[in-house]
Amino acid sequence: MSDDLIYTAEGGIGRVTLNRPQARNAMTFAMYERLAAIAADPGDVRAIVVTGAGDKAFAAGTDINQFRAFSGPEDALRYEAMIDRVIGAIERCPVPTVAAIAGACTGGGAAIAAGCDIRIAAANARFGFPIARTLGNCLSMSNLARLSALIGPARVIEMIFTARLFPAEEALSAGLVSQVLPDKPALDARATELATLLAGHAPLTMRATKEALRRLRDSLPPDEDLIRMCYQSQDFREGMDAFLTKRAPNWQGA
Repeated sequence: MSDDLIYTAEGGIGRVTLNRPQARNAMTFAMYERLAAIAADPGDVRAIVVTGAGDKAFAAGTDINQFRAFSGPEDALRYEAMIDRVIGAIERCPVPTVAAIAGACTGGGAAIAAGCDIRIAAANARFGFPIARTLGNCLSMSNLARLSALIGPARVIEMIFTARLFPAEEALSAGLVSQVLPDKPALDARATELATLLAGHAPLTMRATKEALRRLRDSLPPDEDLIRMCYQSQDFREGMDAFLTKRAPNWQGA
């Protein structure tokens, strides 16, 4: 099994480590699938902490090279369906989940964090979806609904339209995270402490609460037309090439 995602369990606490620090823990498709499998069947644990290796990033989105093979609209629809399935698995995880965020938490990484039950951050955390500046793709309605439930539609619009990353203190005031710790060691210690606290509480109370809140939120119309529009555009191809060649994209709106 790949070491890109490591899952350990000790003392009733599971720990998922996104382990590609050389790539700012950018997610491969295999990592997403492994994360979904863990969330669906976490084993004999009572709570899970999700974190990134090192202090530079929780996860800097999906590895852009994963998009190189996209050739048609079905690739984009399958990708967004996969992301929705993975984040949905995290939301439905039978035990509480805590995202411990240090450094960049962007794109798919931010979606993972938003799917967790509780988010805490180190002071160097940066949270956002800079796709309007980088790739020119879009978020699914499910991910937009998750974000809107956390911080409201006005802040979601600001975050995506400006393509800026919210620093830790702003993320705290917006409700993206519930606590800011001074550094990664303090973050890791607090995540373990919090997971231990949750592990001692009534499992069915927490499971019913998270499922009820998910049901209240999820009544969404189709969004395939929007996904096709973005992922099949010349702008998306331009955004990928510009990102990988480290230049500014030339957007055409087509």
